[in-house]
Amino acid sequence: MKLTVATCQFPVSAQVRTNQRHVLRQMRQAKKSGAHVVHFCEGALSGYAGVDFDTFQSFDWAALKLSTQQVMQLARELRLWVLLGSSHRLTGRHKPHNCVYVIDDRGAIVDRYDKRFCAGDRSGKSEELALFTPGDHATLFTLRGVRCAVLICHEYRYPELVRDYKRQGVQLIFHSFHAANVPPARLKAMQNQVGVAFQRYNRGTTYPEITMPATMQGVAASSHVWISCANSSARYSCWPAFFVRADGIISGRLRRHTAGVLLSTVDPRQPLYDSTGAWRDRAMRGQLHSGKLVHDARSRERRQL
Repeated sequence: MKLTVATCQFPVSAQVRTNQRHVLRQMRQAKKSGAHVVHFCEGALSGYAGVDFDTFQSFDWAALKLSTQQVMQLARELRLWVLLGSSHRLTGRHKPHNCVYVIDDRGAIVDRYDKRFCAGDRSGKSEELALFTPGDHATLFTLRGVRCAVLICHEYRYPELVRDYKRQGVQLIFHSFHAANVPPARLKAMQNQVGVAFQRYNRGTTYPEITMPATMQGVAASSHVWISCANSSARYSCWPAFFVRADGIISGRLRRHTAGVLLSTVDPRQPLYDSTGAWRDRAMRGQLHSGKLVHDARSRERRQL
C-alpha cells in the first residue's frame, strides 16, 4: 500500500506559540494535499535548546504541553499522523529528552522516540549532553503497511542504528534534523573547519551541508530504506528538507530558508535498484562476502604472485 509523506520545514524559534502556528498550518496544508503523515524537524515545537535558546532554566513547560495537546487535537480532526520534534520534560533535576512524538490519526501519542546519541563528550557536560538526557529505546510503528522508525539529527553518524532498524524490517525512517539558525560567526567557524580550499570540491561549505545529505543517500542505498529528512528553515539553514528513495536517489527537495511542505510517495513494491539485496542479510549476520568460497592453496597464500 502506498504512503504519502509530507516532509516539512519552517523557521523554528524559541517561541512555542509561533512554532505551533507553523505546525498547525502545515498540518492542514499536508492534509489538503493528500498526505497520510506529516513529519517535522528536531525541536520543531519546543525549539532546539542550545541553538534556538540557551537553556531550559526558564522554559515554559505548561505552554509546550498545551501546544502539544492542540497539535494532537488537530491530528484527530484531520485524521493525520504526525511526527513532532519537541522536548520531553523529566522529573526533578533530570535533564529533558530531545524527542519526536509519534501521534496517530486519532490524536493519540502511540510512542515517543528519545534521541539516543546526543552530541557531546564522555564528561556529559558538553554540547547536547549538557542539556538533554539520552534515550534508551528504538521506536517502530506500522503505517498503511509500511514499517517505520525514527532517528534524530546527530544520529546520522551512527550507521549501527539504521542496520538495527533494518534487521527489524524497517522500510521508512523519519529522520528529524535541526541544522539551522546558525549565526554568522558560527557559520564562519564551521566553514573554516572544512577549509576554504576544499569547499569547491564539495556540495556545501560546512560539515552539515556536506555530510548530512550525502550520508542520507548512502544510508538509503546501502540499507534500502526510504528516508524523510526534515529540517528547520531558520536562517542560516545548512540545507532544505528533502526526501530520499530506497535506492539513494533524492526524489524531492524544498527551497532553503523558505517554509514549505514536500510531498513524497513511499511504495515498497516499487522495483528500485538494490545491488546488495541478495547479500545484505548475510552481511548483517557477519558473513562478510558474497558468493561461495573455495579451498585453494593459491587463495590462502597472500604473499606470492
